[in-house]
Amino acid sequence: MSIELYSHQEEAVRKLHNGSILCGAVGTGKSRTALAYFYLENGGKLHTEKHVRMTDPKDLYIITTARKRDTLEWEEELAHFLMSTDENINSYKNKIVVDSWNNIKKYKDVYGAFFIFDEQRVVGRGAWVKAFLKIARKNKWILLSATPGDTWSDYIPVFIANGYYKNRTEFFEQHVIMNRYSKYPKIDRYVGVGKLIRLRKEILVNMPFKKQAEKHDIVRMVEYDKKLYLTVSKNRWNVYDNEPVKEIGKLCYLMREVVNSDPSRIFEVENILKENKKAIIFYNYDYELNLLREMAKRIGIVKGEWNGKIHEPIPNSDSWIYLVQYTAGAEGWNCTETNVIIFYSQNYSYRMTIQAAGRIDRLNTPYSDLYYYYLKSSAPIDIAISRALHSKKNFNEKAFLEA
Repeated sequence: MSIELYSHQEEAVRKLHNGSILCGAVGTGKSRTALAYFYLENGGKLHTEKHVRMTDPKDLYIITTARKRDTLEWEEELAHFLMSTDENINSYKNKIVVDSWNNIKKYKDVYGAFFIFDEQRVVGRGAWVKAFLKIARKNKWILLSATPGDTWSDYIPVFIANGYYKNRTEFFEQHVIMNRYSKYPKIDRYVGVGKLIRLRKEILVNMPFKKQAEKHDIVRMVEYDKKLYLTVSKNRWNVYDNEPVKEIGKLCYLMREVVNSDPSRIFEVENILKENKKAIIFYNYDYELNLLREMAKRIGIVKGEWNGKIHEPIPNSDSWIYLVQYTAGAEGWNCTETNVIIFYSQNYSYRMTIQAAGRIDRLNTPYSDLYYYYLKSSAPIDIAISRALHSKKNFNEKAFLEA
């Protein structure tokens, strides 16, 4: 059994080297490309009639999301290379571990192995970054990411791991001008950008691939109760429990509940389902789930669910909806049985939104067109979230309320 790759994957494998960031959109096959690189680095060969075994491969550690670990997505990819985390199935003697970023500190003392860091999380200066830097000094490694970095600061840990800078202090001394008038530490601008562009070019391996399926983003505007919204936002009053609101998070939650529970939103979902027999619907909150459940029962459509409590399979029916909570199911599974996703409400995270959209945007989709329906209102909080996501940023509740 030989290893088969798409041309864009083969090109990426040829460009990869230790310390690289493999950058490709969701669904372009970063996992298989990363494993192919490991396979070739350890003696395997592509384009052969029979599988060419690796020669004494290094131990392999894959640090990914908890969801991808639990859904065994990496196990499926490993099987193509005759590898497994189960030593009784693995055709090699090397140790293979797939674990989540939450447990990365467990592996900070590993030496002489190969690490694949999936869904890049090494931003900032927290515990994950510290563990990553310790691992990078003693092992071979590459990073996989659909969104590698929005600012130069996002690249600091990877630049340090590649030996370009000793630490954050050295990076700041060479490239950062702070805002002297800000009440809190804030970067005003970057200098020496030419060097930063050159360094990023050295480590970033882009995997462009024009998929056959064409994406269609469709915004459907819905209504909201303006009077109720103002009562919450201006008076800071909980209209559901009839009490004042003190916390920022609670205030934004209530504004969103007023907006997202408006009957026009469910009505628009029903209209979309009249045009499409099968659809994945992403939502944020339990009250949204309850509204969607009631709708499914009322119109008599088969439903499946994936959230923190329930993980049902996609329904086996000619017509269905699959209700997916963003945090629980934005990644780690694929669907080629429909070409429609409805975003019932917007998520705060740009990365999570991209990941969610990728569930149907796969290399093996049989559809030539993919349809993404975004339900939005003219409520200030909806507009602000949409603006942040359009700018490839996360929505900041505090900044919104202080604006």
